[in-house]
Amino acid sequence: METHIRVLSDEERHKVHDTSLKILANTGVRVDSARGRALLKTAGADVSKNSHIVRFPRHLVEDALHQVPKKYSLGARRPGWSLTMNDGECSLVADGAGVTVIDRDSGQYRPTTYQDWLEATRLIDALDEIGVYWTMTQGPEGTGTIPEMVNFWQNLFRNFSKHVQEPITKLEYVPWFLEVLQVIFGDRETIRSTHPYSFLVCPQSPLVIDKQYTDVYLELIGWDIPAAIMPMPLMGGTAPGNKISTVVLGNCETLAMLTLAQAAEPGVPVIYAPVLAVINPRTGLYSGGAIENAVMNTAAIEMARYYGLPAEGSGGGTDHYTPGIQAGYERALTAIMPVLSWPDLFVGPGLLGSSMILSLEQLLIDIEIFRMNRQAHLGINTAEDKWLDEVIERVGQAGNYLAERSTVQGIRSGGWLVERLGVHVPFNTWKDAGRPSLRDEARQEVDSILAAHKPLPFSAEVERELERILNKAKAAADG
Repeated sequence: METHIRVLSDEERHKVHDTSLKILANTGVRVDSARGRALLKTAGADVSKNSHIVRFPRHLVEDALHQVPKKYSLGARRPGWSLTMNDGECSLVADGAGVTVIDRDSGQYRPTTYQDWLEATRLIDALDEIGVYWTMTQGPEGTGTIPEMVNFWQNLFRNFSKHVQEPITKLEYVPWFLEVLQVIFGDRETIRSTHPYSFLVCPQSPLVIDKQYTDVYLELIGWDIPAAIMPMPLMGGTAPGNKISTVVLGNCETLAMLTLAQAAEPGVPVIYAPVLAVINPRTGLYSGGAIENAVMNTAAIEMARYYGLPAEGSGGGTDHYTPGIQAGYERALTAIMPVLSWPDLFVGPGLLGSSMILSLEQLLIDIEIFRMNRQAHLGINTAEDKWLDEVIERVGQAGNYLAERSTVQGIRSGGWLVERLGVHVPFNTWKDAGRPSLRDEARQEVDSILAAHKPLPFSAEVERELERILNKAKAAADG
């Protein structure tokens, strides 16, 4: 059977839900979006005109939970790469968004550039374990004018052909983004049915739904754009000082935004995606490598399953600034618990220093960690043909199983993991090769992948249409 880990009992999950509904009904959430408040008031919430506090009746939240689809697919431009939610699979989401990069050639730390974004985007496009895009580092060059954003979106979809999950930061960007989306993926109904893009929305802790990103998300009403709802309460800072209360707060914030999404567009897909983390008690700063993060994010995935919702979990963080021993053990330990709770999507690979420093070598190391964790999740296959008692009887005493057909079949069918990185050879072989480090090996692999990978091209017709949109945006900007 598969390996699953749980940190909350059935009774405890029900209590998280019940406590969350009590807080939402009595304390409420501050909703800074006037449009959001109006939608919630129409739906039956109690809205304070002066304080912008919205209180959610229990039935309103529970009705919203019933409206949310439990199974749907996140589409992609690349054929065969739709990700079906709640289907028993788990795909990686590249972490975002670093402001510093470790230069592969010099090993020096420097500010990120557009070229770093391009390399990171092409690398995650090439890696099959990653099914969903996040901006790993600096995206558009310039000041964020509409022509610059149009150019960025075009380059994003040129260089990444799987599912894209991103926020849009300004209302005025929305019609231009939708025009780009339609050229690449088809008309509104096609986009509604295939979901090639999901919107990352992050309620602010504690208990605030912001104006900027919420208003942009609400501008997408009618397009059936899935919302990945990702509050980030920080235990001891923007959340209370223990794990269960932080789980409750994150659940409150997720349910509040989910209820708003359903009030705006009943039946719109939602991904349950809170990131629960802890401060370092010595510094008061976010602690990316804290084991408490793993425990709480496992609980968050369990709450997604309690509601029957697709789960986007997080983990695999570190406080260290370079690939090495501390980064390795922190990332492995903080990843394995949430991965073994088996979300649909798992955010984490590629950044160091509490998700501030991009390292493409670390990205490959993190994928190897994920492959090991995924193998652990597979557990032990106890199907009738796996017991091999007849093979044991035939080989008998003092034999071996190297030449047995069942051994070869076990290797080929994924019965155990074949490593891609690291030292798995005799000592003299490693010594004679110059004693390469894991980081050296990962760097060479990054260079090899980037040299070989060719992103899926657009058709000539799509390229012409994208050029037309870009020229129109430039003309509009010039007045």
